[in-house]
Amino acid sequence: MTPETTAPAAHPGTPAPLRLSREELLAALRARGEEQRELHAAALNVKKRVYGDDVVLRGVIETGNVCRVNCTYCPMRRDNNRDNSSFFMSASEILERAGHIKDAGINVILLQAGETPKAAAVVLEALPRIVAHFDGAVEVILNLGSLGYQSYRRLREAGATTYILKHETSSDLLHAETRFEKLSQRIQEWYLARDAGFRMGTGIISGLPGQDYESLADELVFLRSMDPDMISVSPFVPAPDTPMADVPPGNVDDALNFLALTRLEHPHALIPSVSALEKNASGGQGAGIAAGANVMTINFTGDHQGEYLIYGKQRYVVKTEHVSRVLARNGARRAGSVWVGSSARRATAPAAAR
Repeated sequence: MTPETTAPAAHPGTPAPLRLSREELLAALRARGEEQRELHAAALNVKKRVYGDDVVLRGVIETGNVCRVNCTYCPMRRDNNRDNSSFFMSASEILERAGHIKDAGINVILLQAGETPKAAAVVLEALPRIVAHFDGAVEVILNLGSLGYQSYRRLREAGATTYILKHETSSDLLHAETRFEKLSQRIQEWYLARDAGFRMGTGIISGLPGQDYESLADELVFLRSMDPDMISVSPFVPAPDTPMADVPPGNVDDALNFLALTRLEHPHALIPSVSALEKNASGGQGAGIAAGANVMTINFTGDHQGEYLIYGKQRYVVKTEHVSRVLARNGARRAGSVWVGSSARRATAPAAAR
């Protein structure tokens, strides 16, 4: 049994995407004080018109920490594989952790790992068992990197429904300098995953060295052409044992303004308030919800949590109690997948608006 993949059409009267001029984007990205509060309030209003007070909860399982890519900002980069304490969960371990997510009343599972064929193979084995454990009423999101069309297709047929492939930056130069790969290759993989039948997510890092407001405006324009179902923005977090360990952290206000503009330009997108916001500023995830985010992710990795070094050993790990406090302070309520179950609502714009 596979999860439901077609949800009802969006409610009539929901807002159309806002298309700001470049000058307006730049002004909004720089906004502070009252102008920033008005920007965030406008984005929150759009979010509420589409999703009400609902914030979708996801449970993440980090299934492996070995990676073939050598990103300059990530402690799990290829050059660190020998020094890190590596792990790969088995399919049975993944299923056990998925059971904890179900017990918590969450029906959205995010499986993510460093980019390796082995991690993808274990997830492929686990997927049918996860879907069966939830009696098909589950949305499974994958974040496993570039794998090629045939791998995407097998994962889709095994029960996963959404794929996240972040390009991190749409600057050809910055992408090559930080990931040592071509942006065009990453984007090609993104479309191959969409062609394989996935709903698609992407994301960027704000505050990378060499970035400015002009390049963040470029990112917003670039996202228009992709029209993703899910979009994230993470402020840069300097991590030890990387070439960028001494780079200043990304500005949280810049990330929040980008998030708000993303909501205005993509009213129906699923937009998470990411843990990096909390790492860089206490209360950052709550500010993300107030700026129009409608997703939060709780960590269910368990014993291997300390070995998944995406931001280093001192990363902020989101737990259920923290999410409950953030939602209560923002007058929001927990919700399940917008794609699964009788209350499912379409998370993309009507065809006429796309």
